[in-house]
Amino acid sequence: MKFITPAGTNPIDQMKVIGQPLDRIDGPLKTTGGARYAHEHHQEAPNAAYGYVVGAAIAKGRITSIDTSAARKAPGVLAIITHENAGKLGKGKFNTAHLLAGPEVQHYHQAVAIVVAESFEQARAAASLVKPSYAKQRGAYDLGQAKAAAVEPAGQDNADSKTGNFERGFANAPVKLDATYTTPDQSHAMMEPYTSVAVWEGEQLTLYTSNQMIDWGRQDLAKTLGIPARNVRMVSPYIGGGFGGKLFLRAEAVLAALGARAAGRPVKVALQRSLIMNNTTHRPATIQRLRIGATREGRITAIAHESWSGDLPGGGPETAVNQTRLLYAGANRLTRMRLATLDLPEGNAMRAPGEAPGLMALEVAMDEMAEKLKMDPVTFRIINDTTVDPQQAGRKFSQRRFVQCLRTGADRFAWKNRNPMPAKVRDGRWLVGMGMAAAFRNNMNIASAARVRLERDGKVTVETDMTDIGTGSYTIIAQTAAEMLGLPIDRIAVRLGDSNFPVSAGSGGQFGANSATAGVYAACVKLREQIAQKAGLDAASAQFANGAVAAGGRSVMLHEIAAQGEVTAEDKMEYGDLEKQFQQSTFGAHFVEVGVDITTAEIRIRRMLAVCAAGRILNPKSARSQLIGAMTMGVGGATMEHLVVDKRIGYFVNHDLAGYEVPVHADIPHQEVIFLDEVDAMSSPMKAKGVGELGLCGVGAAVANAIYNATGVRIRDYPVTLDKLLPKMPASF
Repeated sequence: MKFITPAGTNPIDQMKVIGQPLDRIDGPLKTTGGARYAHEHHQEAPNAAYGYVVGAAIAKGRITSIDTSAARKAPGVLAIITHENAGKLGKGKFNTAHLLAGPEVQHYHQAVAIVVAESFEQARAAASLVKPSYAKQRGAYDLGQAKAAAVEPAGQDNADSKTGNFERGFANAPVKLDATYTTPDQSHAMMEPYTSVAVWEGEQLTLYTSNQMIDWGRQDLAKTLGIPARNVRMVSPYIGGGFGGKLFLRAEAVLAALGARAAGRPVKVALQRSLIMNNTTHRPATIQRLRIGATREGRITAIAHESWSGDLPGGGPETAVNQTRLLYAGANRLTRMRLATLDLPEGNAMRAPGEAPGLMALEVAMDEMAEKLKMDPVTFRIINDTTVDPQQAGRKFSQRRFVQCLRTGADRFAWKNRNPMPAKVRDGRWLVGMGMAAAFRNNMNIASAARVRLERDGKVTVETDMTDIGTGSYTIIAQTAAEMLGLPIDRIAVRLGDSNFPVSAGSGGQFGANSATAGVYAACVKLREQIAQKAGLDAASAQFANGAVAAGGRSVMLHEIAAQGEVTAEDKMEYGDLEKQFQQSTFGAHFVEVGVDITTAEIRIRRMLAVCAAGRILNPKSARSQLIGAMTMGVGGATMEHLVVDKRIGYFVNHDLAGYEVPVHADIPHQEVIFLDEVDAMSSPMKAKGVGELGLCGVGAAVANAIYNATGVRIRDYPVTLDKLLPKMPASF
């Protein structure tokens, strides 16, 4: 099925099941331990051995030798794989660095060996006996120093964008802001580590793994191993968090496959936490310069956003200027990204890549500009709203309810009670402040397929390689099939995360829910046609409800139709160019109240509100869960999350969950989420868009703006920590 014209009325619009706040159908399995994650496929991998990864102790250079003699003699050791005996390995399409080092070392903790043994403890002990020798090379580890040599990144989407004449417009503006902001390297810090279990049967490899994008991972694993993709099956039914870190094939998957082949039996590999942050991917640090020029009445006349980030050779930038191209009006515009070569671990997608760090800068700059204008920050944003793409004046937004998000949030949060003068509100020992920021994230659609089968008992099974990373994919896919086929949700079985199933969009980038359910929609349309034909009914007028199909005054129960044999349909939803005709985006507004201790500068979040316009909300309960989780992640980014680079050695010092701080329950108080009633016919037959990333975009800036309102201290270098606040805190009063 191709989606090439705006969606008209269809069965999803009934919203008998879709749009309802249903509990997750996988909830009982997860709460009772019945949901098996990657490391728990014991029956499928009998007599499994264990692998332990050895990471490089240098950031750049060469392996001159690896002494494995002592390790091979250690108890229980079955195999040791290094570049010397791994055979020729390729590199996946989505990988920047090789997943097994040798002889070149590209970054710290790049895998240099895996030791396979009878038990985990034996593998770990033997791994400590592997002795690589290195020839170090000088590397680049400091973005600030590498900034001057940064270049324009490859790719049309990364090119400079210019509208009007920014330099002239900025020079002529009566009110100006020119400020630089920095965001740090950050880690996904998901609860479940990178884990894979490899099982070979002859030339066929089955990998039970934790991966958000099954087909991407399968193709890249085959390419890395140099075997046909048809010989690889990847299975990932449950994922304990990914946040973009599990979009791509990682070292533990390749090493598990190599280890299992060498040992002649299944092998389990769980990448140890101390390696994860340097061995895998992270959100790259940025340096961002914002220049805004406006009239004294607050109309933006010129806006420029420039960003610098770094990555390994062949990598890409953190696209921090994306939202600035589309969020606010202004005739004279400039966005520019520059990419520096750094020999740090690979930078790549982390939840809301681009907009998350970009809005942390843009929305603080907007707050600072509003203050210069002596204007309310909400009002300043409202008067600079636009109904068209600011870079292409004839291109309208499919939906843009940004102003309604702002006004709804301001009303619900009692924004009118905010004192615009910083450091003037006190509650006991706490200075209290309120801040807000815009939320923005583009909508993306990706082709997605599914197979739907009406079973003999009248139940329906849906199969697609879509994944569930804790976001509720099982439930919204079941809701889609139930709505389309007129069945209660308990008559729908959903099977996900297996490369034997039709290829879906996968989970990531805020595209998963809308794209995957659209693929299920397409398969259900085909199944409806087949069922109607078997029932002798007109397919075009057939109605599905209460477990039956009806048309022309006749009604037939679905289980009667299937009694003679199951009915199966498979289809794929593909997209035309509607996204080129209409800019498809999601919008929101974040409001935050903080308290800052007058003596210690300790920051406490007091309350949070997110208002979102993101198309049809398929399940408000699971969508809210995504939003509050994203808001929590935003608090972390604003106040604590920071991978600290040792610029002498080239690695992240705080590479575990003891040193890399993330918010805990005590850090997060009351959170409120409001979804505006919206459908977007340009997006898909579901008329939905994404929401998971939107909840993070802008939160950090709202927190920082609230801290400024509380204390009068403006921090442009994230995270906002005590050492930055304390020296500038106002005197106690």
